[in-house]
Amino acid sequence: MPRKARGTSPPPNADAQLRVGIGYDSHPFVLGRPLTLGGILIPSEFGLDGFSDADAVCHAITDAILGAAGLGDIGEMFPDSDPANKGRDSIAMLEAAVQRLAGAGYAVRQVDVSVITERPRLAAYREKMRARLAAALGIDSASVSVKGKTNEGMGWIGRREGLACIAVATLKGNQ
Repeated sequence: MPRKARGTSPPPNADAQLRVGIGYDSHPFVLGRPLTLGGILIPSEFGLDGFSDADAVCHAITDAILGAAGLGDIGEMFPDSDPANKGRDSIAMLEAAVQRLAGAGYAVRQVDVSVITERPRLAAYREKMRARLAAALGIDSASVSVKGKTNEGMGWIGRREGLACIAVATLKGNQ
């Protein structure tokens, strides 16, 4: 009888031990509204249009962590049909999603987010965003990566009509 190769069988409940999720969000720019990204107010003549405070960084991360745990998405947790969510602080939404994860037996271990925009440049705000996001996620800022990327002048982002964010999150089961 052939022997089974070592290390080929996953441990029981292996899917609960490590989870990875991807989140995406985008918003158009609008004049006369504050620009908040990663929980940080960024000086700008424009902000992002949206039902809550439109913090696309927090929204993408919230979707990534909820998705990794199989707990739905930000729209299910904070529907725009609920007036209580109008202008809502996205850091508070992220913190509530982290609490939901904890209730399901998961904890965030790492987050990586890319902000795709022609403007504003984010380098001066990166460390503040990492620290603010880390506090909301309950992890060290060394486990949070925030990168700014341009779209090389292409499409609606290149025309400076708005921005988009992509986030990846790693969770670990507490079982």
